Amino acid sequence: RYFCKECSHRFVIDDGFFRMRNSPLKITQSVDLFFRGASTRGVQQHLAMFFPHNSSHMTIYRWIVKYSKKISKFTEKLKLKVGKELQIDEMEIGSRKSKYNGWFIDAIDSKTRFMVSSAFKKHRDLNEVKEVLGKAKYKTENQFEIITSDGWLAYPKAIQKTFVLKDKSNTRRYGVTHNKVNASQGEGFNYKIERLHNSVRHRIKTFRGFHGSLKSANAIMKGYEIHYNFIRPHLALKNKTPSELA
Repeated sequence: RYFCKECSHRFVIDDGFFRMRNSPLKITQSVDLFFRGASTRGVQQHLAMFFPHNSSHMTIYRWIVKYSKKISKFTEKLKLKVGKELQIDEMEIGSRKSKYNGWFIDAIDSKTRFMVSSAFKKHRDLNEVKEVLGKAKYKTENQFEIITSDGWLAYPKAIQKTFVLKDKSNTRRYGVTHNKVNASQGEGFNYKIERLHNSVRHRIKTFRGFHGSLKSANAIMKGYEIHYNFIRPHLALKNKTPSELA
């Protein structure tokens, strides 16, 4: 606690853990273990071996949601140094018969593997794709020259609304080129973003969908985005994180 000699006010500096009843070490360790693959109950069992006063799995879940939101407010404002190609795709999470399913829409830079923007949405539509592309443009401005996607019809419209397609501009000089890769027609795959989706599937395969609100589900996926960009080293990047390059 600090004391101000001018106004006689006592205060505690808010370092992100203000009024938290557990130590920063315990909280950050729990969040890190979760995004490395442990379940909330698994984290709870791990903490029981090292801390005398254990926390419930729901407390750990609330830590994950709270700090994913808190850190994403900072990372969403970062400006990036990226390559020339942006890859965008979407993947369905959970069963369509379940009310807890949704769509994870994300865009990555093919050079640095940095996940530039992402969002977890209940539906996959034009507005959702525009939101992801809009965030990507805010962070990178005019660095991208090519946007690669699959053959879904919403992508050309969303790209035109946000980046502007070069072949539809008045001068044909400004804008981006849309590179459409349709795997069903034997045109190959967007390997880099599909590799990312395999990592996401590996992490969420035990979830069976999200059983909380859409906001908490989006916060968890934002937390995974932060872990992917800033914490987890990539073999393809010579054991560097995408943030070190971007």
